[in-house]
Amino acid sequence: MAMKIGNAPCSWGVEFANDPRNPPWRQVLRECAAAGYAGIELGPVGYMPEDPAILGDALAEEGLELIGGVVFRAFHDPDQWDDVMDGAQRTCRALVAHGARHLVLIDSISTRRAPTAGRPDEAEEMAPAEWAAFRDRIATVARMGTEEYGLTVSVHAHAAGFMDFEPELERLLDEVDESILKICLDTGHHSYAGFDPVAFMKRHVDRISYMHFKDIDPEVKARVVAERTGFYDACGQGIFCNLGQGDVDFPAVRQVLLDAGFEGWCTVEQDCDPTLDVSPIDDARANCEYLKSIGFE
Repeated sequence: MAMKIGNAPCSWGVEFANDPRNPPWRQVLRECAAAGYAGIELGPVGYMPEDPAILGDALAEEGLELIGGVVFRAFHDPDQWDDVMDGAQRTCRALVAHGARHLVLIDSISTRRAPTAGRPDEAEEMAPAEWAAFRDRIATVARMGTEEYGLTVSVHAHAAGFMDFEPELERLLDEVDESILKICLDTGHHSYAGFDPVAFMKRHVDRISYMHFKDIDPEVKARVVAERTGFYDACGQGIFCNLGQGDVDFPAVRQVLLDAGFEGWCTVEQDCDPTLDVSPIDDARANCEYLKSIGFE
């Protein structure tokens, strides 16, 4: 299996299952396939039908493979544990039903971290006991996904959450066994946090099981960091530009993956604001064409 490229509902502005601004899920499948992709992520559980027969028929009709799914919930908040587990269990069941492999864990945005997205030296850190409980919640879901559902589980650093900056990501990787927790490296979030995704990949490529491809407009990044702009407002200002137009060196990313013998999915996730006058299918098509131009299938 060579490297293959997919896309995700967040590229159509779908961040939360019940957002009334979401486009119809069938439209997202249809446009993803039309833009040239072979696979798609589940999106937030509940956005696409949880009845396997309905979603399975729709995926087959568009010629798409379900790649994986993301649990984007508040791992940092112990009061939200039931919600985290609900999202994780439902996502696992959906992935298994369609033969998808990748379960991605993301700590959602925290009001304590949002003001310092992109500024690691200023960000609040968890106290030792809070960190230990946070780590254990991630490990619990990772073990469940791996051992009960047979999935490949990975952690994904995300701007404005408590798993954002490279040092805390590496700390988590040191403290949770590699057998249950891999890495989903998001090139854009890694750059947004102020670190070099290519350098990180070279150090940790053997633990990377899955890739998310984003690019970052360096001028927008500098402005939103300086002005303490919130994550979703930064999305609306275009921080995640089309691939190949920002500060991520995608030919170098590809070379690291090739050198490591990486096989599997690299999924475009170009977070966008669904209220803006944008054309997600045009961006999706341009991103697919760019990746194919530098050697991805």
